[in-house]
Amino acid sequence: MKIRFLFIFFFLLLLPELAEAQCSMCRAVLESDTDTSAAEGINNGILYLMAFPYLLVGGLGYFIYRSRKKAKKSGKA
Repeated sequence: MKIRFLFIFFFLLLLPELAEAQCSMCRAVLESDTDTSAAEGINNGILYLMAFPYLLVGGLGYFIYRSRKKAKKSGKA
């Protein structure tokens, strides 16, 4: 059952109909328009979405660093 679920999940990730956003194309169209407030909003949204993976990886790295430091300290005492 789990293998079937994983297969269906990965198959759905590969469907091209789900990837309609095309952020680079939206950004190019918005920047060519005269109204720059919408373009700034889209660009800020893109930066906001890009920041979260780095924050998550950094938080995970800090958690691992802290737990190893604590384990090393308790092992010496």
